[in-house]
Amino acid sequence: MTTKIICIVNQKGGVGKTSTAVSLAHGLSQQKRRVLLIDLDPQGQSATALGRNPEPGVFYLLTMGTTQQETTFLNSWVRLSGREGLYLFPGDQQTMAAQTVLNAQDKPISAIRSSVSRFFKEGLHYIVFDTAPSVGGIQERAVWASDLVIVPTATEFLSADGVSKALHMMSILQEKKNWRGNLLGVLPTFYDEQTRESKATMESLQERFQTSLLPPIHRSTLLRECASQGQTIFEMDPLCHAAKEYMALTRLVLKY
Repeated sequence: MTTKIICIVNQKGGVGKTSTAVSLAHGLSQQKRRVLLIDLDPQGQSATALGRNPEPGVFYLLTMGTTQQETTFLNSWVRLSGREGLYLFPGDQQTMAAQTVLNAQDKPISAIRSSVSRFFKEGLHYIVFDTAPSVGGIQERAVWASDLVIVPTATEFLSADGVSKALHMMSILQEKKNWRGNLLGVLPTFYDEQTRESKATMESLQERFQTSLLPPIHRSTLLRECASQGQTIFEMDPLCHAAKEYMALTRLVLKY
């Protein structure tokens, strides 16, 4: 069995990266897949969204080697999410320090993929990365580690700028760093067809990104409430619009 790595990335904050990472990871586990969600964002919000506490596991993941002893130690940081088939590798503010270490040691672009490959033996179908908006080392290495990349973008003016930067980074990784992964698509979030700004932004995104544009995730009060409740959208209301849209995204991922 091949473990696929999916990276949720955008160089702009507030675009729904964590909601997408958590919803996709839980959606895949609901489809009988074993999934490890790795929180590469120093804010540690993936853990919070699952009702767990941020912890410094990712710091060790990014700075330790691949010996058997180190692998045993890192396996001790894998947390049960409380949902069948879904596991969490938590991060916290120490992840920022890991980025400094990565750069100081001049670790190769393949560092994160090499580090997480130890989990491939655990019967995982998917590893999902939630990433921070800032670049500086971790984000590029996370994208290079990935087989598929999803770029969420809010349907508001200026949102496409972050998408363009992310796509430019991917292009450079393909051309100069031999990245063999692919863009799954650009995912519009917070879509509200009742507002002119949202509709105009969707039209602009369709024009700029065309076949790369995925069906949008509508703005949802429930999605905003999920993290504070420590529940995913599928637990809050599996029949709501956003839950159905994230399940559609899940089924699209399963086709790859």
